[in-house]
Amino acid sequence: MANDVRIEQLWIPDSLDGADAADFITAVEVGRRVRMQTWGSDDLAYAPQEKLLEMADPYERQVILVARVDGDIVGTVDIALPLADNLDLAEFALDILPEFQGRGVGRRLLEAAEHFARGEGRHTILIDTNHSRASLGDSGVGQLIPGTGLGFVPMNSREVEFARRSGYTLQHIEQFSACTLPLDSKLVEELETEAQEANAGRYRLHHWTDQCPDQWLEAVVKLENSAGEDGVPGADDTDMVFDGGILREAEDVAIAQGRRTVVTAVEEIATGELVGLTTISVLALRPDVVFQDDTVVLRKHRGNKLGLLIKVANMERLAEQFPGARVLYTWNAPENRYLLKVNQQLGFTTAGVTGLWQKELPDFGPSTS
Repeated sequence: MANDVRIEQLWIPDSLDGADAADFITAVEVGRRVRMQTWGSDDLAYAPQEKLLEMADPYERQVILVARVDGDIVGTVDIALPLADNLDLAEFALDILPEFQGRGVGRRLLEAAEHFARGEGRHTILIDTNHSRASLGDSGVGQLIPGTGLGFVPMNSREVEFARRSGYTLQHIEQFSACTLPLDSKLVEELETEAQEANAGRYRLHHWTDQCPDQWLEAVVKLENSAGEDGVPGADDTDMVFDGGILREAEDVAIAQGRRTVVTAVEEIATGELVGLTTISVLALRPDVVFQDDTVVLRKHRGNKLGLLIKVANMERLAEQFPGARVLYTWNAPENRYLLKVNQQLGFTTAGVTGLWQKELPDFGPSTS
């Protein structure tokens, strides 16, 4: 079967209106069908317009390779090449139509993507595998444990077997959780009371949407940068150092891509310092499906239930501004007990896990897949 596969780079159209957009729309549909297969819904799938907007991200170059069989697109691999940091890294997202899985298409696409990445000077490759909650429940299946952290992926998974056979090593697990919106008003009242009692009126909340007020810009920069140094649960594991310009650029990119950003921050009244922050993203074309981004609380202010305080408040803000939102998704490291406990109180349930895999490519010679 694999010999009949033709791999080519996908043309990215300027808009979806022209005749040259047909292949792009078909390629995006491949991703939607794969997510339907994995999760039972297309909540995590891109709409074509959304994907087109994302292709213009100034922080990473994005390329899509497609696999054709008899002229039809049956598989895709999205290649993301970071441009601001991690310049040795390439991230792949591989999707094969269900009826073409197990027929050599994925292997050919992955080899082509690795060849492309090496040609761009990238040697560290990351891919992920996704596993629904139902696929994790069979205690009879073997469990593959990651190199760091907690959690597992099922050994008998087709995706796991493929990743291992292709030379990738499981590095980390992220727990994928979902929360039905809006929150029950009685639950909100109880959680707000619990959080307020714990912090004893020593903090006040601030809210904004899309753009941080000028008065808090430097405070948010300081919070984001100190979060990484402090090992704060929920903070990005990244080498990027933030400044006001970078944050403003990131806001502009989100707005250009049609994303809305709902933010709640918490200030320690005595010092005027911002000590915590949480963010929810709303996509332009799917306002019913929203995503929890970073939640950061500085270590020295733990134990005051600030994580709970800001997340409840931000979810209430979200409900006011985007009443059509019906589900909130989030990813957390399984060892991040602090945020997982808060999420459990809010009503999040585990929807599955994502396995993060890594491979180091050699400088020269054929692909080691």
